[in-house]
Amino acid sequence: MQMPTPNPQILAKKARIVERLRAVLPRDSVIEDEAETRAYECDALTAYKCPPLAAVLPSSTKEVSDVLRICWEEGVPVVPRGSGTSLAGGALPTADCVILGVARMNDVLETDYDNRVIRVQTGRTNLSVTGAVEEEDFFYAPDPSSQLACAIAGNIAMNSGGAHCLKYGVTTNNLLGVTMVQMDGTVVEIGGAHLDSGGLDLLGLICGSEGQLGVVTEATLRILRKPEGARPVLMGFDDNEVAGACVADIIKAGVLPVAIEFMDRPCIEATEAFAKAGYPMCEALLIVEVEGSDAEIDEQLALILEIARRHNPVELREAKDADEAGRIWLGRKSAFGAMGQINDYMCLDGTIPVSELPYVLKRIGEMSKEYGLGVGNVFHAGDGNMHPLILFDANKPGDLELCEAFGADILRLCVEVGGCLTGEHGVGIEKRDLMIDQFAPEDLEIQMATKDVFDPQWLLNPAKVFPLESSQSRRATAMAAE
Repeated sequence: MQMPTPNPQILAKKARIVERLRAVLPRDSVIEDEAETRAYECDALTAYKCPPLAAVLPSSTKEVSDVLRICWEEGVPVVPRGSGTSLAGGALPTADCVILGVARMNDVLETDYDNRVIRVQTGRTNLSVTGAVEEEDFFYAPDPSSQLACAIAGNIAMNSGGAHCLKYGVTTNNLLGVTMVQMDGTVVEIGGAHLDSGGLDLLGLICGSEGQLGVVTEATLRILRKPEGARPVLMGFDDNEVAGACVADIIKAGVLPVAIEFMDRPCIEATEAFAKAGYPMCEALLIVEVEGSDAEIDEQLALILEIARRHNPVELREAKDADEAGRIWLGRKSAFGAMGQINDYMCLDGTIPVSELPYVLKRIGEMSKEYGLGVGNVFHAGDGNMHPLILFDANKPGDLELCEAFGADILRLCVEVGGCLTGEHGVGIEKRDLMIDQFAPEDLEIQMATKDVFDPQWLLNPAKVFPLESSQSRRATAMAAE
C-alpha cells in the first residue's frame, strides 16, 4: 500500500519546533522519530491510539516552563503525561501535539517529619513516596491499584484514590501544595506546607483538573505515621446484592474501616486461577480492614462481624497473622491483571451513594444480560467507587462499540442514583460526551470559562474532559481571535 506523502508545511513546522525544543533541553530529552514516538501513542486505554508530533522529557520546572513557552508561542497543543496508566484516555495524544512526560522528574526535594510533609517532583511514583519515608515509620496514604507505576502527577490530575481512601481520603485530602507551570511558561506556587492557604481554594481547583489548567511539576504531600497495626477480614456471600447491603449496613453503623473492597464471582475465579490466594468460590466477596491498637481492632472487627452475620455469609475469615493478611489482599491486588489474562476488558469508574450498591449491582447484572457481555465487579465499596470490568472481544467487529454503549449506560445509572461519572480515573476521552448527562449546559459553561482563564488558547490536553464539539468550538474561537 502506498503511504501518503507528508505535508511539507507540517514537516517544516515540526522541524522548527523540534529545533527550538532542543535549544532548551538535552538532546536525549526530545523524541521526534516516528517509531520512537509510538511509545507515547496511547495510555492504559489502549483502544485508542495516535502518535504525537513529538515528545519531551524535561527534568526540572525550569525546563517544563521553557517547553510550554515555546509551544505557546508556536500554537502547539501539549498533552501532559505521568506514567501513562490512565484508564480514561487522559494522556491520549493528538497528531499535532507535543507529549510532555514528567517521568524524569522523580526526586524527593524535602522531607519534614515534624510537620508531616514531603515535597517531591511529580514524576515520582506513588509507592516510592511511601518508600522514601517508611524507615521513619511514615507513609503516604492514597494507594491506587497501579501505585507501583502511576506518577504523582497523574494522581493529582485525576484525584486518584485507592483501597484505603475510605479512611484517609483521596489525593485532594493529602495534597497541600503544588508548583504549576501555566501554558505560557509562567510558574505559580499554590498552597504550601500548611493545612490551608488564604484566598480562593485554587488547590482544590487544580487537583482533578486533568491537565486542563497547567502542568504540576512539584507537590507537597501529607505523610502520616504508620498505624500500630492492621487486620483484614474476608467475607463471602452467595449474592451480590446481599454483599452490597452488608457494606451499606457497616457504613450506617458508624464504624470506619480503613478499606472495604468488593469482588464478584468472575473476579474471584480469575484471581484464584492467577494468584491462588485461597478465596472461597462464592458469588461475592468483601475484604474489610481496620487498623489501630489490638484493642481498637478487636472492638471494630467484633461490630463488623456481627453486622456481617446478619447477612448469612458463606464464609468469614479473620487474618490471624501477617502472612494470612497478605494472602487476603493478594487476590484483590491481582484482580485487574488476572482479568486481563482471560479476556479483553474495559474498566469503568463511576461513583454512587453506598446505600444504592444493592440496586446498582442488580441493574448491572440485568444490563449484562441485555447487552450479552460479561461483567466482573471489583471496586472500593466503602466509598461507592465502582469499577465494573466489561468483558469483550477486541478482535470481533462491533464488540468494542457494544462495550462502550454498555459502559455509558452504567455510568448514566451512576448519575441517576445520585452519583457521578468518575471517582478516580477522570473523564479523559472516555466520558467527555457523557458530561451532559451529569452537568447542565450552564454548569459546563462555567467549567469551560475557568479553563479560558488558565489556558485561553485551549492548548493544554486538547479534546479531553469537555464534550468534543464544545472543546473544538472553544479552540476554534481562540485561534480566530489571535
